[in-house]
Amino acid sequence: MIETTTPVVSVAGVTKTFPRGNVTALQDINLDLGAGEFISLIGPSGCGKSTLLRVIGDLVEPTTGAVTINGKSAREARTDRDYGIVFQDAVLFDWRTVSKNIELPLEMLGWDKAKRRARVEEMLALVELTGFGDHHPWQLSGGMQQRVSIARALAFEPALLLMDEPFGALDEMTRERLNLELLSIWQQLRSTVVFVTHSISEAVFLSTRVVVMSPRPGRIAGIVDIDLPGPRSVETREDPRFFELVTEVRELLRLRGEHLLPEEEAAAAGEDA
Repeated sequence: MIETTTPVVSVAGVTKTFPRGNVTALQDINLDLGAGEFISLIGPSGCGKSTLLRVIGDLVEPTTGAVTINGKSAREARTDRDYGIVFQDAVLFDWRTVSKNIELPLEMLGWDKAKRRARVEEMLALVELTGFGDHHPWQLSGGMQQRVSIARALAFEPALLLMDEPFGALDEMTRERLNLELLSIWQQLRSTVVFVTHSISEAVFLSTRVVVMSPRPGRIAGIVDIDLPGPRSVETREDPRFFELVTEVRELLRLRGEHLLPEEEAAAAGEDA
């Protein structure tokens, strides 16, 4: 496990209640993330894992509690563009080429044209899309679009990357391939990653720690340290220790998941939901 003595992200006493319906999505969340950690948030639908990610990214304001990122408030970190974010949908602009989509945050930061172009070429190589810069998003597969989205989020080298089920809509083979590519990128850049998923196997394969959340109101039911050796590969999924960790996460979900829906029971049994 990576040291967390100086947190990149500190979530302190965060509760979030939505006024409409008086729904408490999160309750008393306390969590520190160290530099270079890959943290997955997993739990049943409605447990608040995406809400927690959005609170960290200052896309949702907590009702009580606070988030700091590298010593700044979440609002300051967002204004200073200290993090990148990737959603389940790639959210690319169809009228802009792949290169122009990746350039967008660099334009907003005022980078000059030559520096932007050089950085775009670096990012295209990083996500294995060299030669596709002049294509438009609608000319790419779903998996390729997500790689463009990841490249755009990483283009300005954020210390923190927030990912909200980025592979949830992809087929299993594409998803597993992108898991490997994401790990390779993370190992090169060592950004701190917060990753929301419904898949136990994905969480265990990618993470340094897996944070298991309880049904609403979302609380931290437990944290599982992932001690799988690296670099991880296809063979990692056949390692006996991998299965032990999957079982540990699954049991935490079962213990806290008295109100799981049938599809969420399937996820707790090791299937993607």
